[in-house]
Amino acid sequence: MSEPNHQRTGDGEAANPHAATVRSLADAMLRTAVWPGAVVVLLGVLVSGSLAGLPGVFGALIGGVVAFGSSLLTIFLMRWTGGMNPMFVMVVALGGYVGKMLVLLVVMTLLGSVSGIHAHALAFTMLATIMVWAGAEVVAFRRTKVPTIVPGQ
Repeated sequence: MSEPNHQRTGDGEAANPHAATVRSLADAMLRTAVWPGAVVVLLGVLVSGSLAGLPGVFGALIGGVVAFGSSLLTIFLMRWTGGMNPMFVMVVALGGYVGKMLVLLVVMTLLGSVSGIHAHALAFTMLATIMVWAGAEVVAFRRTKVPTIVPGQ
């Protein structure tokens, strides 16, 4: 196994080309996904508020915040593990995925029966935000034209 290259160049970026590529991809994904995600949360709040009143607004806001947190965690993990050994990156990616799913399950379980929060507003806003964010990440990946197979690596 090869060890990650932790040398730094004069401009502060890692000398590891894979790390620089992953970090630039994470930046592009964040730039592309944050505004569509915010629009979905706003739409969720407006629709839920009009259909379910104040509990719908609270549910949609909580669902949007949890979805944003989950999506931002993915970007953070990409940036954090970009220069690490690929085997460790896979462990972190799988662990991050399982951790996020557990957090989403706990949030839905704990908040599903709270009377001041509309559970469907929370669930649908969370789901819509995560799906739109993931779609925007795919768009960003395709636009950056990052090679998925790097010769000589």
